[in-house]
Amino acid sequence: MSHNERSRHITHGVARAPNRAMYYALGYQEADFDNPMIGVANGHSTITPCNSGLQRLADAAIEAIRGAKANPQVFGTPTISDGMSMGTEGMKYSLVSREVIADCIETAAQGQWMDGVVVIGGCDKNMPGGMIALARMNVPGIYVYGGTIKPGRYQGKDLTIVSVFEAVGEYTMGRMDEADFKQIEKCAIPGSGSCGGMYTANTMSSAFEAMGMSLPYSSTMANEDEEKVVSAAESARVLVEAVRRGLRPRDIITRESIENAVSVIMATGGSTNAVLHFLAIAHAADVPWTIDDFERIRQRVPVLCDLKPSGKYVATDLHRAGGIPQVMKLLLNAGLLHGDCITITGQTVAQSLADVPDTPRADQDVIMPLDRALYPQGHLAILKGNLSPEGCVAKITGLKNPVITGPARVFDSEDDAMAAIMARQIRDGDVVVIRYEGPKGGPGMREMLAPTSALVGQGLGETVGLITDGRFSGGTWGMVVGHVAPEAFVGGPIALIREGDSVTIDAHKLLLQLNISDEEMAARRQAWVQPKPRYTRGVLAKFGKLASTASRGAVTDAFDT
Repeated sequence: MSHNERSRHITHGVARAPNRAMYYALGYQEADFDNPMIGVANGHSTITPCNSGLQRLADAAIEAIRGAKANPQVFGTPTISDGMSMGTEGMKYSLVSREVIADCIETAAQGQWMDGVVVIGGCDKNMPGGMIALARMNVPGIYVYGGTIKPGRYQGKDLTIVSVFEAVGEYTMGRMDEADFKQIEKCAIPGSGSCGGMYTANTMSSAFEAMGMSLPYSSTMANEDEEKVVSAAESARVLVEAVRRGLRPRDIITRESIENAVSVIMATGGSTNAVLHFLAIAHAADVPWTIDDFERIRQRVPVLCDLKPSGKYVATDLHRAGGIPQVMKLLLNAGLLHGDCITITGQTVAQSLADVPDTPRADQDVIMPLDRALYPQGHLAILKGNLSPEGCVAKITGLKNPVITGPARVFDSEDDAMAAIMARQIRDGDVVVIRYEGPKGGPGMREMLAPTSALVGQGLGETVGLITDGRFSGGTWGMVVGHVAPEAFVGGPIALIREGDSVTIDAHKLLLQLNISDEEMAARRQAWVQPKPRYTRGVLAKFGKLASTASRGAVTDAFDT
């Protein structure tokens, strides 16, 4: 197979003289047309610290591609900042940006017949957006994560962005004075890189490493450290070699490698968003995968890492403790990983872990051995019941008792719920219901970090339940259940809850239940009227029209639904 079999469509032959003329204007020489064209999907942006440090990684990748006798072709990909848009109408564009990023990369790489693509991203939706594109196109590719941020510090404690969200709740309750509140706000984000706990970006980067689409150790490096630049260059060299060998994403992204990725997500206490995103990645790769597969893996994989939001440590601590390879070696030795899966380097998982110690270092307590696991089973539980017949996701780590039955406090938007929380209208034992925030109803499936963090800050994280057809940030913890499907906008049972109804969340029984009779449920369903769409033009209207149910990843190209 030719290593430039794709780009030859626009660089070779008499009829392609006009095409080559355009390349000469970019500085190409005739000999360059026999070398592969490698796209560099550069997510650099000054919108957010998650992406503000990506240009130096892109520059390193570009030089490495040239050094490997290939031609770099750089194009930009958009981003929004989840942290900045959180709690506002702008958050509706977050999940939309996943699809936009995937479409942008596919459009550029396919339109230009690129032979391979290096995707460089930082903020949350950059991760699945890039991987969806690579899986869809099945063009040789590698993911270069921009790297985590280092923790902020105040009064001897590590801070992350979630520290600020939780401080909002503490401040409104009078548990924190204004001086401390302002200092936490100013100190939490000390530089460039993605949010520092095992939140969504770090969860997805860790999963991509486990799946074999990123280099070993790369997922937990800090953006500001020089090793991240070195890793970006090495990633580009590895990708050029993969192009020459004909190693494609669907050789790597298989049912078994996704199981490996999800096992690592469970072991590290990762984000609920990983459920939604891996459903979408599997769909893009044509890999059979359902929401029930997450529960199957959860029941056999323990939580081994003590990481924020529910634990003590951040991603840089995990890196120092041995990173994802150390976690994977523990799982491999326990028979919880597929060691024969191929990775982007050409090695199998088992081969890549051969030199990793069998046990974690004794001088750290970030990564625990299996016989001292933090929790015997994973933390992302898939609940079903009459409120969510298609399934929903509960994050159950850090809770003393993940069971609650209480009166429903019903809100038809995040904004209304947040106003009630800030007005201190929510009490111990309540179950907050935030609906019409799903993929179609929002549209865009906003993340509920602001209300959940405010509840935690008010001391209600253990005693108040929250269910939503929207999503949660990777920084969320507490008695929370998201991705409730079917969503309210299409008449899902969550639309039928009334103020004061008894609602049960029971993670032990994997149950989400509205405690009314079947007859009453049927009567309410008969009386329900679908609301008009909130948007009728533009990208949100498109997403609302096309998005699948959350139980299938909220993808926009599932045209059989």
